[in-house]
Amino acid sequence: MIPSSTRVLIVDDVQTMRQIVKGQLRGLGLTQIFEADNGRAGLETLQFQQAAGLPIELVLCDWNMPVMPGIDLLKIVRSTPEFKDLPFLMITAEGQQHQVVEAIKTGVSSYLVKPFAPAGLQDKLAAAWKRHHPSK
Repeated sequence: MIPSSTRVLIVDDVQTMRQIVKGQLRGLGLTQIFEADNGRAGLETLQFQQAAGLPIELVLCDWNMPVMPGIDLLKIVRSTPEFKDLPFLMITAEGQQHQVVEAIKTGVSSYLVKPFAPAGLQDKLAAAWKRHHPSK
């Protein structure tokens, strides 16, 4: 499972959704949780934490957001050497096949469609984590 010390970033433009996800992560024992309300703010958080020597270790990101959508953040993350292996879970209402395929081709670690149950989030988190940390 994911270590409780894992530094997690939630990127979603809806504060209520960030709070729901944050509550579920806390229920799983995770306490180092950061938030951003769009992809650009998420990227800035990733860069700031990396520069501070305290890198984000897991990203949970919505697709549709103002300023920068989640798929664009995923593209930047996968093309940036220091972030390219970061577990990245897309949590979104966008469940059409072409969108799922685009996210997979872009390198998403796992994909969860809203609305979701806590068990669904836990399963997708575990899958995303295991994909990048197979021996853990």
